[in-house]
Amino acid sequence: MKISQEKIDKISEQILYLLYSINPKSLFTSYIAKEIARDEEFVKKILLNLKLTKLVVEIKKNFKGDTYLRRSRWKISNIAYQIYQDHQTSKLSP
Repeated sequence: MKISQEKIDKISEQILYLLYSINPKSLFTSYIAKEIARDEEFVKKILLNLKLTKLVVEIKKNFKGDTYLRRSRWKISNIAYQIYQDHQTSKLSP
């Protein structure tokens, strides 16, 4: 089944908002998929596209510095966070 680009963009917005709301923490792909009720592989594909556009950052190491073999954590990039923050504060200004 083919999903329209408009729907993919909406799902991308949901992912970015989720990562924005928990910043500076990072989330595993599986947790993001669970929160937005989507398939893990589909969410991973969207996250990799967002990584290419520099909206999210992939973290491949744990807190000890060991590399994950099969997992990735994700966080919103500083650029995307600043854009979201500016957008939120402009909504609050009269």
